[in-house]
Amino acid sequence: MSYVLLALGVLFALTAVNAYAPRRSPVLLAGSFFVGWLTIELAPHVLVAWAAATALVAGFGGLDGWAGWTGLVLAVLAMAGVAATLAASRRTVVTLRDSGAPLDLDPEGAPRYPVGHLIVPPLCLIPRKGVEVERNIVYRREGRLRLKLDVFRPAGEAPGGEGADGGLRPGLMQIHGGAWVIGDKREQGLPLLNHMALQGWVGFNVNYRLSPRATWPEHLVDLKHFVAWYKEHAEEYGADPDFLCVTGGSAGGHLTAMVALTANVADFQPGFEDADTTVQGAVPFYGVYDFVEPGPWPRAMGDTHLLERMVVKKPFAENRELYAKASPVTYIREDAPPFFVVHGSRDSLIPVAEARRFVERLREVSDSPVLYAEMKGAQHAFDVFPSYRTARVIEGVERYLTGLHRQYRQGREPEVPGEVTRSLGEPSVG
Repeated sequence: MSYVLLALGVLFALTAVNAYAPRRSPVLLAGSFFVGWLTIELAPHVLVAWAAATALVAGFGGLDGWAGWTGLVLAVLAMAGVAATLAASRRTVVTLRDSGAPLDLDPEGAPRYPVGHLIVPPLCLIPRKGVEVERNIVYRREGRLRLKLDVFRPAGEAPGGEGADGGLRPGLMQIHGGAWVIGDKREQGLPLLNHMALQGWVGFNVNYRLSPRATWPEHLVDLKHFVAWYKEHAEEYGADPDFLCVTGGSAGGHLTAMVALTANVADFQPGFEDADTTVQGAVPFYGVYDFVEPGPWPRAMGDTHLLERMVVKKPFAENRELYAKASPVTYIREDAPPFFVVHGSRDSLIPVAEARRFVERLREVSDSPVLYAEMKGAQHAFDVFPSYRTARVIEGVERYLTGLHRQYRQGREPEVPGEVTRSLGEPSVG
């Protein structure tokens, strides 16, 4: 049994190291991400499982020899490393610049702020009470095409019901990720949509056509159809047709930025060019924002098998302009809506440098507030699990969007919401 304990120790140590330094080679990328994702975002479960396995093997004679003791040391060190990721998950950093808020500089001289206390415990982010979900509403019907969405709203209200103050509720559009080829509205954004519904919002979890059947920009065209549909039908669900924010992660983060930055761009609205597709705020999670400039990658994101063969379906080298038109950075403008960009510092699929450079460029041009939350120690798709980290960033998003809605109701220009500014002075939860 001593060699079994040694094998466990080596396995645990390699897994912990991978969580801190995931492999980025093409061969190991997918496996490294998946293992690191589970290790980081399910750290409490991992710790319990590892401790139980170690104790079980040790109890059956695993310490009868040098191999067992070596395995025990490795296992303890690995568990300590995972415990450190758990501690990191209880902290997040929101960077504000030119916001008028007092600055707290990190060792590199960048402003940093902790998001404040959580209103709802993490496990309550997927409630059984208080939220009503209406599923599979068709928002686009064309030939055999049927595109559907789910609506999340406060429970106990009839369709078309108004908020407690007698007014229509703010709307939130959720776009799932999955590399533009997989994913579904039933799988992503649920903690955020449930939490926002509890806070009085009406959420719309939207499906769109996927590649390889769909070819870019059909994904975006579908989502533009939803925005147009929302303007016409929002009141039927108690939502304000003039106030809609958009969020999504990964490919959904890319599409979130595209929806927000390409309002009323005719190329993406064939047959409904006159429809108003403006949104009032955007919260992209761990998205891709530039297909043309390599930046954090050895080569441009557009110059990959995924984009060339399955999504855009045209060679990158001969179609750089087409890939530029699919990149959110191309559409950065002064009148861009407010943005709250979220990314994990240990994202092995989309390096955090991608978010940093997008935020920097957006802040240089946009007149609206641009917030950036870099989740220390977080992997890609961290918010799929209702963890401590997910809970904190969700509350930060809710504070930000609710503040923007209040400013809209008051007829004011968008700025960093007061509830966000006040939370910056609160101590983070340990």
